[in-house]
Amino acid sequence: MLRLGIVGLPNVGKSTLFNALTSAGALVANYPFATIEPNTGIVQVPDPRLDVLAGIVSPERTVPAVVEFVDIAGLVKGASEGEGLGNQFLANIREVDAIVHVVRCFEDPDVQHVMGAVDPVRDREIINIELGLADLTSVEKRLDKAARAAKSGDPQARLEQRVLEQVCDALAAGRPARAVTPSDEEAAAYRGFNLLTAKPVLYAANVAEDEITAGNPHVDALRTALARDAETAEIVPFSAKVEAELAELAPEDRAEFLESLGLTESGLDRLAHAAYHLLGLQSYFTAGEKEVRAWTIHRGDKAPAAAGVIHSDFEKGFIRAETVAYEEFVRLGGWKAAREQGLARAEGKEYVVRDGDVMLFRFSG
Repeated sequence: MLRLGIVGLPNVGKSTLFNALTSAGALVANYPFATIEPNTGIVQVPDPRLDVLAGIVSPERTVPAVVEFVDIAGLVKGASEGEGLGNQFLANIREVDAIVHVVRCFEDPDVQHVMGAVDPVRDREIINIELGLADLTSVEKRLDKAARAAKSGDPQARLEQRVLEQVCDALAAGRPARAVTPSDEEAAAYRGFNLLTAKPVLYAANVAEDEITAGNPHVDALRTALARDAETAEIVPFSAKVEAELAELAPEDRAEFLESLGLTESGLDRLAHAAYHLLGLQSYFTAGEKEVRAWTIHRGDKAPAAAGVIHSDFEKGFIRAETVAYEEFVRLGGWKAAREQGLARAEGKEYVVRDGDVMLFRFSG
């Protein structure tokens, strides 16, 4: 499951966003992992294709892909040195796939900013500094250990030392670990360091209700700062106030409310889609009488890896995959006609799964 950590300074809208997540994203009872920790919210990834498939197959249940949002508590200036709930913050954030950095981009004299004036560029730099300092401390310790081991001629230690030196130089210069591009040989070691600043980042810009589509000077300033630092992160404008109001509405009333604001998707939906794009993810489907379900994989994954998302035994014993493109499955009205017309293909281990593929796996037990 995709895990996103929500970070941000106090009073930027982080808590309001998370409360909306845990309410609007309440899971249907058939989701198998509905028991979650209090600081975690599950949000379904909107995909209209799932409803279309369910309309054709009439399954007992429909299960969407989901994103898990983790509320990372305790981030304040000095978190890298244990200020606030610094240690808890750092431990939690190491476990997520990507970071959603909530920045305040709205003016409101009734909501005091912890740093005084509203300035998302400054807020971004504070969090980046804290993450970078925490990484630098970790890397320096690892580098000292790797350097001692490398003197004995250990090739793995030498490789780690080389990568750590590159990362250390970047961090010391105020750049994140993701500024370092490891070679194919170095990639596994780099990932193993599990560095905070190596994680991809999305910026959730909390704006006033009437500025979601109209634009905002603070968002413009943040975009300029990202360009200056050659950071290609996506900015998703949203209104925490709107998300909180949406969470109070019945699901059937949310579309009308969004339409009244000139929106087609909630901020939570847009964050989920942006996260998929950021991490190079896509969905394939399984469609049978018992269940129609969306499964999350990486773009470029081959059929055995896709099968392994369902169960590791499927990947180990993979024989072949029966595959129909989504458009063909819908046009023909299901598996039966697709097979009769020869459009249900038997694909082997080298098949690269495409977004929207409808798949059935054959494997040895």
